[in-house]
Amino acid sequence: MKYKNLFILITIFFLANSCVEIIDDLTLNSDGSGTFKYTLNLSASKIKINSILALDSLDGRKVPSIEEIKQRVNHFKSKLESKSGITNITLESNYSDYIFKIKCDFTSLIALQNAIHDVIIEENLNKNIKELTENWVTWDGQKLIRNIPEFTFNKKKEFSETEIEQLKLGKYTSVTRFDRPIEKFVNNNAKLAPSKMAIMLQTNTYSLIQNLNLLENTIYLSPLKKD
Repeated sequence: MKYKNLFILITIFFLANSCVEIIDDLTLNSDGSGTFKYTLNLSASKIKINSILALDSLDGRKVPSIEEIKQRVNHFKSKLESKSGITNITLESNYSDYIFKIKCDFTSLIALQNAIHDVIIEENLNKNIKELTENWVTWDGQKLIRNIPEFTFNKKKEFSETEIEQLKLGKYTSVTRFDRPIEKFVNNNAKLAPSKMAIMLQTNTYSLIQNLNLLENTIYLSPLKKD
């Protein structure tokens, strides 16, 4: 597989063959620090996943064993722990229901993106990955721009009718939380929390693969209060 990064590996391999739920949850403080959480939930398809894992290969690609996935879990965490600006990393792996969760704190969004960029590049032996030159989150203290990384999904694959139905059952949810109210946002499909301190975008995985722009959003916050 092209990407050895744990969550990209699992997402790409099982995405078209299973009902998958993905949640990315970003909490951003006014100083640019925050917490990032990413959940990959394949529990709705655990019987099918077990049948896939029993195979040697699928569609010409080697099927990773549970032991290989566990090794990638530990390797991914240790790699991320070595990156500057990333702390308090926790990684939960449920191999009965196939639910994977990662959480980390970051000193800045630049530190978070650099850490993910570096790990992917290192895992791919420093190969040039064009999509990594693009930022998927930018923050200027007043405005946040979010999108979905191009490398998250293998969009070039031709899907069968069965795979399309599985993808339509899948769900991607993007949540962004702040420490001060949201003033306005540009994506009309976004849902603002009653507190105005959080916003959510959601779509099915098939639609997202066809158009990553569905979860793009520019969010403007209320001005910082002066002391």
